[in-house]
Amino acid sequence: MSATPVIGVLALQGDVREHLIALATADAVARPVRRPEELAEVDGLVIPGGESTTISKLAELFGLMEPLRARVRAGLPVYGTCAGMIMLADKILDPRSGQETLGGIDMIVRRNAFGRQNESFEAAVDVRGVEGDPVEGVFIRAPWVESVGAAVEVLAEHEGHIVAVRQGNALATSFHPELTGDHRIHGLFVDMVRAKDAAGSL
Repeated sequence: MSATPVIGVLALQGDVREHLIALATADAVARPVRRPEELAEVDGLVIPGGESTTISKLAELFGLMEPLRARVRAGLPVYGTCAGMIMLADKILDPRSGQETLGGIDMIVRRNAFGRQNESFEAAVDVRGVEGDPVEGVFIRAPWVESVGAAVEVLAEHEGHIVAVRQGNALATSFHPELTGDHRIHGLFVDMVRAKDAAGSL
């Protein structure tokens, strides 16, 4: 396994380019993923923000939903931001009709919990596992986590609501670190992918 992990960004909708840049800055080889054969070649995957209902429908259309679920179940390191967090939830509190998730994190998520597009905001967020100053979180129609299971580690809260979690190889944030130029959370994820690769090569 190469020392530089290959990390895909699910490139169906959302701020794909910003995640590719952030991952490259965090010393990963970053690739867009749109097809099952591209998914098969990556060591980790980022699911970007966007519209979670649209992403789930496009994943079905591109034949990616079942391969994604299978790889997440098999322990593929995965990081979801905003809509990506919703995609990784085992349960959505208020799903749209026909909306599907990948699962992977034992949590219940509320969609658009922080308000509509015009209520977007930025806030400093202390994230466990990220050294130095708080992370600047960009919240755009952001979800929050209503509740988590015993296996889930809460990494950050904002105004009493859970906004960052980790369970095993799965990481999720309500906010968009890729929009700030601060790539420490992407660095944390790259380290998770490296650790999984190292464990797999023993």
